[in-house]
Amino acid sequence: MKKTIIVYGSSTGTCQSIAEKIASKLGIGDVVNASEISAAQIAEYDNILLGTSTWGAGDLQDDWYDGIEEIKKADLNGKTVAIFGCGDCASFPDTFCGAMAELSEAAKGAGATIVGAVDASDYVYSDSAAVTDGCFVGLALDDLNESEKTDSRIDAWIEQISSAL
Repeated sequence: MKKTIIVYGSSTGTCQSIAEKIASKLGIGDVVNASEISAAQIAEYDNILLGTSTWGAGDLQDDWYDGIEEIKKADLNGKTVAIFGCGDCASFPDTFCGAMAELSEAAKGAGATIVGAVDASDYVYSDSAAVTDGCFVGLALDDLNESEKTDSRIDAWIEQISSAL
């Protein structure tokens, strides 16, 4: 695997825990909070996995406030990006994991190739900005209401993206 970093934003610890679980399964040692990254640091990696929880009306988690600007400033041409997100499909079914869309757009805008879209038909939600043509832009997880699906969803997603990393 090429040089890979996982960058996450987490308020309650769930997205951080997911980031660490993905890192462990992929054998990645570089796991960084979004509030601590810079465009120069991101440029050192070939693969970037970006994770966020979704808050309010589909908003990025607060650690991404400056981090998203660093993603936008980075030159991601030739880089591979995969997105994952945590949400609550029971309490916020109309914005479920919607913040992943903003990460995807920022990475695309910086020139990245996005991998890891996930079929949305296995999810219970009413709307999400992160769904295009029936697929989430990345791995959507609800570890609160569907925790029994978390590990199998992570494993399937890792299998899907591994060849691109």
